[in-house]
Amino acid sequence: MLERQEKTALAVLVCVVGIVLAAHLLFDAVARPLVATPYSEEVPDGVLVLLEGRVEEVKKTSTGGHRILTVNGTTVFLPENVAAALEIGENESVTLYGVVQTYRGKREVVVASAADIRVLE
Repeated sequence: MLERQEKTALAVLVCVVGIVLAAHLLFDAVARPLVATPYSEEVPDGVLVLLEGRVEEVKKTSTGGHRILTVNGTTVFLPENVAAALEIGENESVTLYGVVQTYRGKREVVVASAADIRVLE
């Protein structure tokens, strides 16, 4: 059996985990649009951005199963785990969140999760 102090510590730990989980879910649902910067060429690397537009091109990488989209002239990188969960075609309108980075001298937006992309009807 657990001692009184151990039960108290366990209860506090469970409460803290619950609060952190709730804050994470709330951030995903509500706060991301509030902290994301609309994409522009002036946004520095490492910034979370919001990019909206029409998919002009969809390419698969030669290795790894990744996909590269062109959205309004901007390169968007979808890692394999994200690409496998999505069906996106050319001329579809999308809203996505990602982090700006420079890869081999070219700017791109990297999407971390399939939940960060919404295909608009």
